[in-house]
Amino acid sequence: MISAFARRLQERRDELEWLYMELYDQRDRLEELLQRMAEAYGQRGQSLRRLDAKREKDPTWFRSGKMLGMTMYTDLFAGNLSGLEERLDYLTEQGITYLHLMPLLKMPHPDNDGGYAVEDFNQVDPSIGTNEDLSRLTAAMRRRGMSLCLDFVINHTADTHPWAMRAKAGEQEYIDRYICFDTPDIPREMEKTIPDVFPETAPGSFIYQEEMHKYVCSSFHPYQWDLNYRNPAVFNDMVGSMLHLANLGVEILRIDAVPYLWKEIGTTCRNLPKVHTIMRMIRLIIETVCPAVILKGEVVMAPRELAPYFGTVEKPECHLLYNASTMATQWSALASADVRQLKRQLDDLHSLPSHCCFVNYLRCHDDIGWGLNEEFGKTIGMDPVTHKKYLYEFFEGSFPGSFARGERYNYSPVTQDARTCGTTASLCGIEKGLYEGDESQVSMGIQRDLMMHAAMMCMAGFPMLSSGDEIGQLNGYDYHDDPARREDSRNLHRTRFNWENAALRSQPGTVQQRLWDGLRQLEKLRAKDSCFGPDAWVTTWDTANRQVLALVRKTEGETLTCLFNFSGEPQSIHMDAMEGEFEDLITGERGLCSTRQLKPFQYCLCRRKD
Repeated sequence: MISAFARRLQERRDELEWLYMELYDQRDRLEELLQRMAEAYGQRGQSLRRLDAKREKDPTWFRSGKMLGMTMYTDLFAGNLSGLEERLDYLTEQGITYLHLMPLLKMPHPDNDGGYAVEDFNQVDPSIGTNEDLSRLTAAMRRRGMSLCLDFVINHTADTHPWAMRAKAGEQEYIDRYICFDTPDIPREMEKTIPDVFPETAPGSFIYQEEMHKYVCSSFHPYQWDLNYRNPAVFNDMVGSMLHLANLGVEILRIDAVPYLWKEIGTTCRNLPKVHTIMRMIRLIIETVCPAVILKGEVVMAPRELAPYFGTVEKPECHLLYNASTMATQWSALASADVRQLKRQLDDLHSLPSHCCFVNYLRCHDDIGWGLNEEFGKTIGMDPVTHKKYLYEFFEGSFPGSFARGERYNYSPVTQDARTCGTTASLCGIEKGLYEGDESQVSMGIQRDLMMHAAMMCMAGFPMLSSGDEIGQLNGYDYHDDPARREDSRNLHRTRFNWENAALRSQPGTVQQRLWDGLRQLEKLRAKDSCFGPDAWVTTWDTANRQVLALVRKTEGETLTCLFNFSGEPQSIHMDAMEGEFEDLITGERGLCSTRQLKPFQYCLCRRKD
């Protein structure tokens, strides 16, 4: 009887072989890759093989309305992996089915870019735990119906990685694993067309490495060296590490910085065709060895540049992508009380093929970069520079009348560009209200917070919360006193989880209880209503009011009209073709959805049986 691995490989080998030989033209390396795949399958545990078989029959499992994600730092939440396992009851209580732990593979200290400078792709960092701890955690999560997501930093290594150390020692085999040049001529020519990732803190894309006497490509920080994917040894070894993590029980691999994987002189070194060759090969390998695993790409690009990273229905690449653009546009809508850019952004996403699936979120470990659709903004009277300046001033609280409390990140006095940091609760006004002892401000902040989460949860795709948002975690300003952290304002929202506040989630009237219960109401509605299922049709709708967003979710026999007032004033709406009586699933009220009056920052989920 043919094994599951042999069957899956037989179905995919021709394409994998063709792509590999087209890219590398090295038969011996291809055979080495196939042998690694067979070995990884042989080492895969029985429970994981059962999960593989189950998900082969249900390949869109991650599109269920029951999917609810959360992202967190292991150490800030529970100290280490063992501590996290002991806290799984808390996540189960909230209905979490997808847990993204921030980078936890072996890293240098202190310079590791939040774990994105990796020293060993096959080992958990000792400060977090061991591989055995990770394997036990994933097993415990599977028993609870939770899937673990881990970052896989595919573009670069730390400069203390064994490959980099051997390259510094002059070993040509390892020098060839990085993008290196003897003279500055080609690097300087390439830097003419490569945009800087961190123009203020880490300008340029190459560094001069004294020990090697070479110029090394370093797109992010000087201690992160870009890998050379023209070298099949790099591809084979990195794929081997992915399969190793999959065998430890990781079910979602977040592929970091995907667009950067291929470098060519005279280009931006972003989104090049060979990137898609690499991602398609990875998809074929994962489907062959461990089809329970899915790939989530970090592609922070405009909507028109996202679709290629999903591939096609016949030849898919990533299963999921981040919806980073809508995060920024949603916060812009809140600050300006104008949903027109947000509606346009969602319309662009809705125009993508149906196999494109996004992870939606309000906050994450990173900043809010104000990458808005500037051309569309101009058509509605928004000057890009002025509006961006307004946004980061508004969310740091320096703009008159602002309710937000945040901080700037990566401010450039030359371009006047900046990003924004802060927790959801602090950016929504809860922190300001608590500081000033004003309950009315606190209540309005909670309403804003829940409305923002409700809008995010009703968008196409599935929602991911940032740990602490469910209890209204506030900014942490103590990082200013820590020499190792004070230069990075993203530490403002990278705060230790407050378990004392979490205990208040069951105490009536507290901020924590009001947020927790409001979110649980939304989460339960998503899990049980068919309009949040994978087959639902989702679109925006015109409300005849630029301050109110409407999302319509429709399945056979049911229509769900979701309304969100992004204004601090009462608003009225009129929606053509939305006749008939609806039941508001939030309040239980019944009435017509075609005309509604909404309170400040109110959200409604109006269901109609067709």
